[in-house]
Amino acid sequence: MICRCGLPTVIRTTWRPANPGRRFYCCPKPEPNDGFQDWVDPPMCARSVLIIPGLLNNMNQLQETVRENAAIARKNASKARRFKIMLGLSWLFFVMYLMMK
Repeated sequence: MICRCGLPTVIRTTWRPANPGRRFYCCPKPEPNDGFQDWVDPPMCARSVLIIPGLLNNMNQLQETVRENAAIARKNASKARRFKIMLGLSWLFFVMYLMMK
């Protein structure tokens, strides 16, 4: 398909609530461009239009939770490393104390 500007169109995906996940042809130029040209996919059933936004919302919330948990895990790994070093040093000092007696 050719755009009104003469360039071949590109396929993009819309995530707007009315047409979530539906692909469309549009101008390849960055803004300002000729925008929407035509749909690639047929219209979705009403149930899909209702369900997909909720699934996307759940997915985004889960991804945020994963990011938060990964940050907590990195912080805990750093603390564990410090505690191992402190434990090793305490044993070293304990052994040195016993040897000096």
